[in-house]
Amino acid sequence: MAADLSQIIKAYDVRGVVPDQWDETLAELFGAAFVQVTQATAIVIGHDMRPSSPGLAAAFGRGAAARGADVTEIGLCSTDQLYFASGHLGLPGAMFTASHNPAQYNGIKMCRAGAAPVGQDTGLAEIRTLVEGWLEDGAPAPVPAERTGTVTRRDTLEDYAAHLKSLVDLSAIRPLKVVVDAGNGMGGHTVPTVFAGLPLDVVPMYFELDGTFPNHEANPLDPKNVVDLQERVRAEGADLGIAFDGDADRCFVVDERGEGVSPSAITALVAARELERHGGSGTVIHNLITSWSVPEVVREHGGTPVRTRVGHSFIKEEMAKSGAIFGGEHSAHYYFKDFWNADTGMLAALHVLAALGGQDGPLSELVSSYDRYVGSGEINSTVADQAARTAAVRAAFADRPGATLDELDGLTVSTADWWFNLRPSNTEPLLRLNVEARDAATLTTVRDEVLALVRA
Repeated sequence: MAADLSQIIKAYDVRGVVPDQWDETLAELFGAAFVQVTQATAIVIGHDMRPSSPGLAAAFGRGAAARGADVTEIGLCSTDQLYFASGHLGLPGAMFTASHNPAQYNGIKMCRAGAAPVGQDTGLAEIRTLVEGWLEDGAPAPVPAERTGTVTRRDTLEDYAAHLKSLVDLSAIRPLKVVVDAGNGMGGHTVPTVFAGLPLDVVPMYFELDGTFPNHEANPLDPKNVVDLQERVRAEGADLGIAFDGDADRCFVVDERGEGVSPSAITALVAARELERHGGSGTVIHNLITSWSVPEVVREHGGTPVRTRVGHSFIKEEMAKSGAIFGGEHSAHYYFKDFWNADTGMLAALHVLAALGGQDGPLSELVSSYDRYVGSGEINSTVADQAARTAAVRAAFADRPGATLDELDGLTVSTADWWFNLRPSNTEPLLRLNVEARDAATLTTVRDEVLALVRA
């Protein structure tokens, strides 16, 4: 196929519409390039429930085997289960998923041995160059190795579940009723095994694996996709609800009232528990649009908070550099040192269950100490000129008494009573605004002033 790789190779992964933008022929070339760039003698491959995933994964495996690499196929899995396999087996890995994107999309998340991410600066650009070279008219195809690699199947689900449960003490939790919305994604595959043997009354929603997403989009950060879960939690009188995204690497939590618990509060709660587990000290990474609560809680529990840009490559890089024990993002990605610095929503969910089940109060009461401020959530504005609108906001706040400005990622303006961050989207003509304040009235004032400037 005539492929424009610039359309499908993103900052951290490959992603596009199948078969319009990429197909199995291209997947085979990606497999060959992946082996050449990582110099791997063996790799591990997994895939989600999308209709196109098994074929794409098999093609990638053929390309890798033709270059002499032995291929371990773990079949259906969540993205964090593939990271587990990469870490546990010490192999570079490839996961076929488009996460929460619509059904016609698919993608590849690649990592080196030990789940170290492959992004633009860590191999993805080289993979693109190789594949583009092979696609040119008259260019030589990838040269087969003298020995074709073997392809073997291996089931890692039980080992993955056992590893997660070894990282959280669940021995003393009380019985809990939990509604789980898998969104027809990979949570329907992993939750029954991971939760097995725990004192949980699990109410399953949309556990049938279906990459056409017949019930709702598998993106729990969009409020409309958790309405079913919220209603079911209230109807069942459940202790909590948990929603997973399509590849089940992110989890979103709902309390006993059916109210969403902010990912910042979950980050703070898990950070406190991980600091305790690591002897009351350690570094915790958080991106710059998580709540003020996160660094406060980290310091209160003896830890050192480190603020980073938004995006998993920055978090993972900083975790590796600083030896951090945990990291969290506003987008419900949670990263653990003991999980090869990779993100796993399932481990965060087990921490929430352990924290709730280890005391007698409801979840809303438990998380209230981690949820101290009022946040706007992310507000997107379509603008013709991102730089000009950002400059207008910067000019308006530059001389504001008590305000500090920084540009680690977009523009952040902070005072004693509020802060906001304004970031350009990398892929769309949007500016993304997040505001937090000590009270709702202040939040409204700051939000409206910034939006008026952005949308002028």
